[in-house]
Amino acid sequence: MKFTEDHEWLSADGDIITVGITPHASEQLGDVVFVELPELETQVAKGDEIVVIESVKAASDITAPLDGEIVEVNDALVDNPALVNEDPTGEAWFFKIKVEDPSALDEFMTEDEYKDHIGE
Repeated sequence: MKFTEDHEWLSADGDIITVGITPHASEQLGDVVFVELPELETQVAKGDEIVVIESVKAASDITAPLDGEIVEVNDALVDNPALVNEDPTGEAWFFKIKVEDPSALDEFMTEDEYKDHIGE
């Protein structure tokens, strides 16, 4: 797994990257009550806002970590947004993106670097 400064986790399977948020981000948000996911086959650029999360505390966006195409979304989150709080690094992934250059993941933080980033 790799991590972004925006508290997203990334897991690669070849050129398909699964994206979710970290337990730290989930705790900061509080109880998640709504998730809006991107459309399948959407072309996204790194930094595009593509997921909206609403919690009892705030609204937040997830941005595309890399350029690519959305190839799968986790519809279970639409029906049960609380999964984001219950299992942020497992069942609560948000989307899968097909990227041209999986080696671009090398620019993101390792778990240890991420823990340093959030002060754990």
